[in-house]
Amino acid sequence: MFNPSRLTLARQRRGLSSRALAEMAGITPVTLSRIENGKNTPEPETVRKLASTLEFPEAFFSCGDIEKPASNIISFRSMSTMTARERDMAESAAPFAYWIQGWVEERFNLPEPDLINFSAERDPAAAARALRERWTLGEQPISHMIKLMEAKGLRVFSLAEETLRIDGYSCWDGETPYIFLNTFKSAERSRFDCAHELGHLVLHRHGGPKQGKQAEAEANLFASSFLMPEADIRAHLPFVSSLSQIVRAKKRWGVSVSALAYRLHKLKILSDWQYRTMIIEMGKRGYRTTEPHPMPREESTVWKMVLEELWKERLTKHEIAKDLSLPPVEVEKLLFGLLQTPSAGPTERVSKGPQLRVINGQA
Repeated sequence: MFNPSRLTLARQRRGLSSRALAEMAGITPVTLSRIENGKNTPEPETVRKLASTLEFPEAFFSCGDIEKPASNIISFRSMSTMTARERDMAESAAPFAYWIQGWVEERFNLPEPDLINFSAERDPAAAARALRERWTLGEQPISHMIKLMEAKGLRVFSLAEETLRIDGYSCWDGETPYIFLNTFKSAERSRFDCAHELGHLVLHRHGGPKQGKQAEAEANLFASSFLMPEADIRAHLPFVSSLSQIVRAKKRWGVSVSALAYRLHKLKILSDWQYRTMIIEMGKRGYRTTEPHPMPREESTVWKMVLEELWKERLTKHEIAKDLSLPPVEVEKLLFGLLQTPSAGPTERVSKGPQLRVINGQA
């Protein structure tokens, strides 16, 4: 049976309006509307046209329901500049991630989520310290954010949206926390985005109780405190006299120049005058758009381990995508571009999937 909710999802993932899709597929807007609303069942030829236009396998449209997370539980940092099309495209990635996650968990044991609900905590910095204490991180910098998140049971996926207006987002699927990160951003920005979304997950569990600017400000404060603990900052940067000093120091915490300068200002290590002066200097040097001495981009540890095990079973990216009834490119975009075909060896599909393996993902 044709599932109209999947047609809507695929259309939104491609960033198309109903009218645009109808024109591209050679059908009338009224016909497409009736199909999406479940009033008409499309003929096989119409399904082929829609699948071809959207570049989705026909099998995708005859599977069960998968719904996007409710928009009111997702908080985008750049909502004022983001278009509705961009928001729909980003949100539409979540159901695919849930589906991939379910497929993987049938074959592998992954770490269970280890988060505390800090919704009642009024001080985001205190929540960041408490979570660091729970995870026994001490005051030391975090060398690899994605690896840490995965070790603590968070499901981390990538977004390849090719726009600076989308940082990422987080959401829950039942009791499983998800983080989506835009790989179009710098490595330093992506680490901060990851910590920011972690803040949303522990401070505003399931989207509540706060939304909007207040929630974003709290998540930012959480991220700053989590990535740059006050004790470690004061121990290594008790006094700052120049922007070059901040540029050299940013490597320790794996953050951008602007994020470290902001943190130093909030801790009153930089005066108001010093901070304003450095903001101006950062603009002149182009540091607001291009990060000096960029760090390597982080990759998923869990997904790399899972895919390596699948490759041993000669499961190629096309076969994995076929099992999921998804275009290979959609799976690849969500898995940090790690989904590749083995360079050697047979590629025929095996008769049974890989044996159950434990992926511990230790940080």
